[in-house]
Amino acid sequence: MPIATVNPANGETLKTYEALGGAEIERRLATAESAFRGYRTTPFAERARLLHKAADLLEEEQRDIGRVMTTEMGKPVKQARAEAAKCAKAMRWYADHAEELLADEEPDDGDVKDSGASRVRVRYRPLGPVLAVMPWNFPLWQVIRFAAPALMAGNVGLLKHASNVPQTALYLEDLFRRAGFPEGCFQTLLIGSREVEGVLRDERVKAATLTGSEPAGRAVASIAGDEVKKTVLELGGSDPYVVMPSADIDRAAKTAVTARVQNNGQSCIAAKRFIVHTDVFDAFAERFTQGMKALQVGDPMDEDTDVGPLASRQGRDDLEELVGDAVENGATVLCGGERPDGPGWYYPPTVLADVTPDMRIHREEAFGPVATLYRAADLDEAVSIANDTPFGLSSNVWTRDETEVDRFVLDLEAGGVFVNGMTASHPAFPFGGVKRSGYGRELSGHGIREFCNITTVWHGA
Repeated sequence: MPIATVNPANGETLKTYEALGGAEIERRLATAESAFRGYRTTPFAERARLLHKAADLLEEEQRDIGRVMTTEMGKPVKQARAEAAKCAKAMRWYADHAEELLADEEPDDGDVKDSGASRVRVRYRPLGPVLAVMPWNFPLWQVIRFAAPALMAGNVGLLKHASNVPQTALYLEDLFRRAGFPEGCFQTLLIGSREVEGVLRDERVKAATLTGSEPAGRAVASIAGDEVKKTVLELGGSDPYVVMPSADIDRAAKTAVTARVQNNGQSCIAAKRFIVHTDVFDAFAERFTQGMKALQVGDPMDEDTDVGPLASRQGRDDLEELVGDAVENGATVLCGGERPDGPGWYYPPTVLADVTPDMRIHREEAFGPVATLYRAADLDEAVSIANDTPFGLSSNVWTRDETEVDRFVLDLEAGGVFVNGMTASHPAFPFGGVKRSGYGRELSGHGIREFCNITTVWHGA
C-alpha cells in the first residue's frame, strides 16, 4: 500500500511520500536508543512540563489538524476537532498523574520481615524504545493514548502509522519536537508493513503495541514472541448493545444511533450488534431505524454532516460484501443497504434484522455504519447472543434492574461493561479486551505500567 493522502470524499490522491530506506531506519533506531539513555533519568516534573506544552500546542491547533485528519480518513470535521481536544486532555491527565501512578511501592512490613529484608521496594522503570503500530480510524487518539503514558514513564516512541494518514503521523512527530522533547524521544517511521518485522526484531526496540486488525495483531505478536518482547494488542470488536424491558427505550435508541455511527461506524468499540428483549424489540427497532434514517450523510468538511465516507475503497467493498451476504441469506434491510452513486467511498447508515449465525456478519466485524438487530427471549438468551462472537472488546447494557446488571457484569465476555450508556475511553480507566480483541490494557495506571520494568529492590537486614 503506498504511503499517501487520498481524500476518501472524492478518491483524489493529494500527496505521496517515499518510504524510509534502510540507512534512515538505522539512523532513527540509533537516535531512539541514544535519546532513551538520557531521557530515562529526566525528572517527572520535566516530563510533565514537556507534555503539558505538547497538549497546549495541540489544543491551539485542533482546527488545523482536524481538517488534516478529515482529509486523510473522512471523519466529520467536528468529530476530528473533538478527537484533538480529547488527546490534549489525556496528555494533561498523564502529565499530572504519572508520578503518583509510578511511585515506589512498599510491601507489607510483615512480608518484608518474613523475607529477611530490612526494606523492600517495588520500582517502575522504563523499558526503552517502544514500537507503536497504529491504525487510521482515530489517527491522533490511538497514538496519544500510547505516547502520553510511554513518554511519562521515561520510554521513547517509534510510530509506524497507517499508510493512509502520513500527514497526521508527521504532525505528531513535529508536535513533540516543538514541545521541547529531546531529539529522538518520539519519531515517526514512514515505512510499509513489510519493514515492521525488521524494526521489531532490532534489539534496541524493547516492546511493541498495536491497534488494528486481527491478522496484523497475530503477525506482530508472533514476531515479538519469537524475540521474547512485551506486546499490548487492541484488535477488532463486535460489541453487543443489550436492551432489556426496564430500559428507557427512547434514550437507549437515541444513544444507539451515536454508538453505531461514531467515526462513520469505523470504531472497534462502536456498538455493532443490538440485542433487544422481545417485549421491547418492536419499539426499539422503530426508534433506532428512524434515527439511522435521519442522519445526514455527506461532505465530512460540512459542519452539519453526521456520517462521512469510509476511509478506503477496500473498506467500503468489504462492508458491502458483508451486507450482501446477509441479505442473500435472509436478513431484512430496515434501512440503507445500497451504495450510493457518485464519487467518494460513502455507504449509508444501514439496519439489518433477522440476522442468523450462518451469515458472515454474525461472526465478522462490520467496520462501517451497519447495525444488526437480534431478538432475545430473556436475559439468558441475551447473554448467549452477546457472547457468540470471537471478539470481546466492550459491551453496552440498558436496564434499570440491578440484578440484571450484576448478571451481565458477571457473564459478559468483554473488557468493559457500560450500563445505560455507550462505550467510551477515558484516560483514567483501563481500556482493552479479551478473546480475539487482544490483550493488555491501555490508559489509566494499568496502561502506563504495561511498558515498565517492574523491579523488586530488596535490602538485607
